Amino acid sequence: MSRDKRLYVLDTNVLMHDPTALFRFQEHDVFLPMMVLEELDAAKKGMSEVSRNVRQVSRFLSELIESHDGDISAGIELRQPQDLNLDLSGERGQLFFQTRKPSGEEPGADHNPEAQSHASNGRLPDNQILSAALQERTQRGCDTVLVSKDINLRIKASIAGLTAEDYQNDRALDDLSLLYGGTSEVENELWGMDENLKSWTEGAQTYYQVRTDDDHGWYPNQCLYTAGGASTEAVVESVADDNRVQLRIATDYRNENQNVWGITARNREQNFALNLLLDDNIDFVTLLGTAGTGKTLLSLAAGLTQTLEHKRYSEIIMTRATVPVGEDIGFLPGTEEEKMTPWMGALTDNLEVLTGSGEPGEWGRAATNDLLASRIKIRSMNFMRGRTFLNRYVIIDEAQNLTPKQMKTLLTRAGPGTKMICLGNVEQIDTPYLTETTSGLTFAVDRFKPWQHSGHITLRRGERSRLADFASETL
Repeated sequence: MSRDKRLYVLDTNVLMHDPTALFRFQEHDVFLPMMVLEELDAAKKGMSEVSRNVRQVSRFLSELIESHDGDISAGIELRQPQDLNLDLSGERGQLFFQTRKPSGEEPGADHNPEAQSHASNGRLPDNQILSAALQERTQRGCDTVLVSKDINLRIKASIAGLTAEDYQNDRALDDLSLLYGGTSEVENELWGMDENLKSWTEGAQTYYQVRTDDDHGWYPNQCLYTAGGASTEAVVESVADDNRVQLRIATDYRNENQNVWGITARNREQNFALNLLLDDNIDFVTLLGTAGTGKTLLSLAAGLTQTLEHKRYSEIIMTRATVPVGEDIGFLPGTEEEKMTPWMGALTDNLEVLTGSGEPGEWGRAATNDLLASRIKIRSMNFMRGRTFLNRYVIIDEAQNLTPKQMKTLLTRAGPGTKMICLGNVEQIDTPYLTETTSGLTFAVDRFKPWQHSGHITLRRGERSRLADFASETL
């Protein structure tokens, strides 16, 4: 084996998180301890995302073994399956299984009596995986790395003298600070380039075409603003290959005359968000922001306006990832919508705001609430597979708790005339093994930014109350 070639020992949670992890280590070899196969076998039953991933891993392993003619102990070439379209190039490594009998030594057992007691009590699975990795390193004499998403196992490996790393191939970005924000400040001189600037008016909209000398790194539907008191706000309509950028002056929804279902924007980012939400040329919008920035309220107001006033959509569908923050309250009675209602407190709270300034009197409010209830449907994500939404306005709340695969499953449900809105705060992730850089919401923001029919805004200023703002800043 080449000195530069590594042996990566994969923990069970890596394969549960990403079934394609087997093929993600380029020219390096992959080693699976027997305990990993045991844990995969124990987790294969069920309808959860983890169980589906485990079954996919088993299929990959079965295909690799069936296509191999020689001795399994000599290694199996990690050839990509035909139905898996990964961008893999260059030399491929080999897959090794644990074929030697375990040495029986627990890491640290000679120095730690407690570890010795664990060894005599059936041996912990993590310790068996670590022991197999240490034994393989000794037998092969090569650079061995344990890859696990379990922090405690990585700590154990470091104590035992084995290099341990987190699985990083599932990251959309190396750092969250690199995430696309959706807005950009431009110089005032941009509007003074007479020889490169064209302007015209279509209906109530004002358009500009700017030919820039260098690449500003703008994306379609990116929101631009100029500094100073008389700030100009515009939305990028299109970006051509010859550095010609077409801009549209943003509608000012901070004006009472331009209110959206009785709601006006309170800051620049909210105004940009309403411009994207009400643009019928945009099919996918992502809104990021902390609690109280108005994500749900703006989305609902724009949805009600386009559904009930403009008749652009037939109904509003709202769903979210049902990940509890505290202890789970168990099974809930009733229909699908009744089961989802406790999870939809944000919908109820915002509807009270939107209907509070509507029809005067108790009868008027009751009629408004009945109308809204007939046009707003609450659906569970568990029953989304196989569905197709036609002419719907779909709001996915708490999208930061979705994996990239779950996000793909939801977005591919969109049919003709449907608009998808993803809301979330990547700083509040409750799904195990999901981080800010591996969340499905982060993937969606990063992958959709060059698409002509998508838009993104990061809402930074809270508008809920002075108490909420102070708590968000100080706690």
